[in-house]
Amino acid sequence: MRIPAHSVCTAIRDDIVSGVHERGSRLTEELLARRYGVSRVPVREALRTLEAEGFVVTRRHAGACVAEPTEQEAADLLEMRMLLEPLGASRAAQRRTEAHLKVLRGLVRLGQERARRGNSEDLRSLGGWFHETLAQASGSPALTSMLTQLRHKISWMYTVEAPANPAESWAEHGAIVDAVARGDGERARAVTALHTERSTAAHRLRFRAAGDRPDRVRNSQPPVNMTSLRH
Repeated sequence: MRIPAHSVCTAIRDDIVSGVHERGSRLTEELLARRYGVSRVPVREALRTLEAEGFVVTRRHAGACVAEPTEQEAADLLEMRMLLEPLGASRAAQRRTEAHLKVLRGLVRLGQERARRGNSEDLRSLGGWFHETLAQASGSPALTSMLTQLRHKISWMYTVEAPANPAESWAEHGAIVDAVARGDGERARAVTALHTERSTAAHRLRFRAAGDRPDRVRNSQPPVNMTSLRH
């Protein structure tokens, strides 16, 4: 069965974000096809998509390579997030469905429970699901797509320190949901802006400059099991 290019794209992007493919390293179609157990056609399509998203660049005499964002480019991403997430919350207050509210409230309950227990790994995942659901509740596919790409890129470029007071952070999540549930767009925007500003302060760059990449290419990576991506 032919594995769709978007599944290959997701696998390559995830490996870029996690550092399997290092910044500046070459991405050859043959090696990627072998790693992910696919033909070169979906790999080629995936690389075009990732180039459009900013994860990959094409260099003369080298071909496709993992991008090397500058510190300014990384800072711009956080600024864009601070502008777009409040907009998404404001839209969600007007367009959310009961299904969105049910998921958001459930995530807040879980987040508050995990915060009391001090489980930081669970909180990180729950926070990601919360903001993804909030973006979907905006009812704007374009905005949701932009916020999703921002989250991927920010995860690639930054590490995030656990909040000193996770209970306070999840109280902010709860306040966002309350505003969205009431249909109060301005309140949802304001609370989300404050929450995003506070969380931005916890981000630390994974790199210092664009020129600190190694000159070698990882060719010894084990193949990836793509079976789960066929469904």
